[in-house]
Amino acid sequence: MARKFITYFEKQGNDYTDELINAVKDKLELSDNINKVLIASATGKSALKLREALGKDIEIINVTHHMGFSGLNESDISDDMIEKLEKVDIKTYYGAHAFSGAARGVTNKYGGYSPLDIVADTLRMFSHGIKVAAEISIMAADAGLIPVGEEIIAIGGRGHGVDSAVILTPVNAKDLFNLQFHEIIAMPRD
Repeated sequence: MARKFITYFEKQGNDYTDELINAVKDKLELSDNINKVLIASATGKSALKLREALGKDIEIINVTHHMGFSGLNESDISDDMIEKLEKVDIKTYYGAHAFSGAARGVTNKYGGYSPLDIVADTLRMFSHGIKVAAEISIMAADAGLIPVGEEIIAIGGRGHGVDSAVILTPVNAKDLFNLQFHEIIAMPRD
C-alpha cells in the first residue's frame, strides 16, 4: 500500500500554472520511471514555464488547439512561440481533439450527442483539466509522439493556464477504454 497526496485547487478555470508545475516537479523528483510530460498549452506560455522548472532531463510535448479552433485558418500559438519552444526542445502538436474532432461537426449541424461527448463529460466530472489530460495523451499517442504502454504525466486545464495533472498510461484512440489513470497529482476541488 502506498499513501500519496493530491494537490487540490479552489476552483476550475483559474490559472494555477505555477502551483501545478511545482506539484509536477515534486512528483517527478519521487519518480524514477517517468520521463515524458504532455501539457495542453494553446499559446505555449505554460509549456515554457514547465521547461524552466523541470530542466532538460524531461521530454516535454506541448499540445495546442487544432488549426481553425479559434477562427478560420487561425492558430492560437504564434510562429514566434513555436520557435521559442523548439529552442528549448519542446515539440508542439496540432491536431483534432480526440473527444470531439469531426464528430463535433456532425453534432453542430444535426444536433444530438456522439458517444465521445459522453466520455468527455464523464471525465469532466473530475475536472475539465482531467478530461484534457486524457484527450491530449490519446492525441499524442495517435501522432506517434509518445509510446503507448508507458507511464507519463499529462497536464490540462480550462481557459488560461493549467489546473490538473495526472499520471496515466496512454493508448491509441482505437483502444480508448484501455486508458489507465494511475494517480491524480493535482486538480480543482470545485
